[in-house]
Amino acid sequence: MRAFFDDRQWAHDPKHFVSSGQLTANPEQPKRIEILSQGAKEANCKFETPKDFGMGPISDIHSPRYLTFLQTVHTRWQRSVHSKSEVVPSIHPLSRGDSYPASAIGQAGFHQADTSCPIGADTWKSAYWSAQSAINLGAHMLDGDQSGYALCRPPGHHAFAEVAGGFCFLNNSAILAQYLTKRGARIAILDVDVHHGNGTQGIFYDRDDVFTVSLHADPSRFYPFYWGQANETGKGRGSGFNLNFPLARKTGDDDYLVYLKRALSQIETFCPDIIVVALGLDAAESDPFEGLSITTNGFSRIAASIAKLRKPLAVVQEGGYLGPDLGMNLRSFLEALED
Repeated sequence: MRAFFDDRQWAHDPKHFVSSGQLTANPEQPKRIEILSQGAKEANCKFETPKDFGMGPISDIHSPRYLTFLQTVHTRWQRSVHSKSEVVPSIHPLSRGDSYPASAIGQAGFHQADTSCPIGADTWKSAYWSAQSAINLGAHMLDGDQSGYALCRPPGHHAFAEVAGGFCFLNNSAILAQYLTKRGARIAILDVDVHHGNGTQGIFYDRDDVFTVSLHADPSRFYPFYWGQANETGKGRGSGFNLNFPLARKTGDDDYLVYLKRALSQIETFCPDIIVVALGLDAAESDPFEGLSITTNGFSRIAASIAKLRKPLAVVQEGGYLGPDLGMNLRSFLEALED
């Protein structure tokens, strides 16, 4: 299986993370790359350095002012607060329909949903090449291959068109889906991260040309809290084209696969040309977020179930954090796809 990753994705090294009022280490560490790439290689992935497709595919999803913010805010922040620290918001608008501020501090609150997406000097560079890895996967899929993997780090599925959040800055899965859609492919996105893909849902919520499906821990008491319930089915032309399966905490392999079967039945009815799999390995029983309880063998069973649709599968890395089974879980998933 061909895979895509650029070494510039190592550079983003976030230090700041406030969770439940506690300042702690950010879980989205560069070391994830080392573990995930080893797991992918053990699954016989052949990594390639992505080519630069430019800003066009990224700006098909994200607004110009948001992309300008990501590229410039760290430098502006240093001038505004007289600190070389990461950009972390301290104030948020009641509504993003309110006025757009001129200051770096105000724009940080507008464009960053929470404290888990600090912006450092190298964040834009890493996010840009993470997105390019996904775009290269799209070009590869259009060449006719049946599967491929993009090691996208930082991840993307919590990023909206104008808002970063949940360790995510550019929505790699959405960028890939739009890239394929513009070139005539019919796309479904299947998100199996432990957290709801709220950014992806928001981007496509009023569209009927991309079918978005997410299986995740029930957000009533779990991040992202405000999105991901079963009654969120789309709006306008997109009504019925968004599907959520909020699962009880600690759901294990067998019960998960029951809901996955329902999701895959809906995807099969949509009849996509390519399925974008937003692969979050943080559904694992050993993941530090402890949302679901999927075993290493469970990831193999999930992949095998998806593969039964006999559709080309573009796998985009989302979550999955430092734990004893991270690399094995990726290997298990990718090997099952190849089998």
